[in-house]
Amino acid sequence: MQDRNLFEYAVIRVVPRVEREEFMNVGVILYCAKHKYLKMMYQVDKERLQAFFKDIDLEGVEENLISFQRISEGGKDAGPIGLLDAPSRFRWLTATRSTVVQTSKVHPGFCIDGDETVERLYKQLVL
Repeated sequence: MQDRNLFEYAVIRVVPRVEREEFMNVGVILYCAKHKYLKMMYQVDKERLQAFFKDIDLEGVEENLISFQRISEGGKDAGPIGLLDAPSRFRWLTATRSTVVQTSKVHPGFCIDGDETVERLYKQLVL
């Protein structure tokens, strides 16, 4: 098991009406400290989301998810949060919030390859 590394992940959700606590999974974010790996994958099924909540601001949701993506990638294009190290960006992205775009609690696991794991989780939890 020495080639397996501890990772943490969270599911990214759209919560159209926060007070109802109903949500749709739209992405995942995975962090592995040993490899300084942080990656997010998402996809918005607009028809499904509008069927779930017809008055949702799809453009606003997309803008929020693009911001999450930029912050996960890091760099000056992601603003001040994007300049933080990967662990700090992951903790910021997975912090509890009561907005339309939220994350689940953080879950641990072990993996060998971050890219393979984030794709597997994405397929299992989003698609």
